[in-house]
Amino acid sequence: MHWNDHFPPHFHARYGDLEGMIGLDGAVLEGNLPRRALALIEEWRSLHAGALQENWERVRSREPLIDIDPLE
Repeated sequence: MHWNDHFPPHFHARYGDLEGMIGLDGAVLEGNLPRRALALIEEWRSLHAGALQENWERVRSREPLIDIDPLE
């Protein structure tokens, strides 16, 4: 997430040189990530939905973000 992000609530995902913008609901908002990457992103998003929502609220309030562990 970026400090000056806009609605709808989302996060940015990178896979190699590719980047996508993913809604907190899992919708792909921008980008052309491969199916394999999207499956991994969805797994990670579903595991951390609460933390992602909390970070979105923190972004909007200009508070420090909490760290979210990567998918292992």
